[in-house]
Amino acid sequence: MPIIPVSIVGSEEIYPLIARAPAVARALGLPYFPITPLFPWLGPLGLIPLPSKWLIQFGEAIATDELPPGAADDPMIVFNVTDQVRETIQHTLYALLMQRRSVFF
Repeated sequence: MPIIPVSIVGSEEIYPLIARAPAVARALGLPYFPITPLFPWLGPLGLIPLPSKWLIQFGEAIATDELPPGAADDPMIVFNVTDQVRETIQHTLYALLMQRRSVFF
């Protein structure tokens, strides 16, 4: 089964993070508690995401059917495949960021 790398730019702007409150997160049993420009100040209304332009690009499929049987158990093969996926996504993200004009338009 091939791996399809997907790069997304813009999703990070729907809730711009100002700070984290680790003590509150621990008390609520959450991994983190975000402080955004609107949350928690506006209560539930602050959970409405800001409008932002998203750019989504699907990369070329990375074939895995050519790998030998048991490749998933070989740390070096797994490292090489994950490195290839990571590099593909990172280069695509740089290209998408260069073509983006504005966060919101």
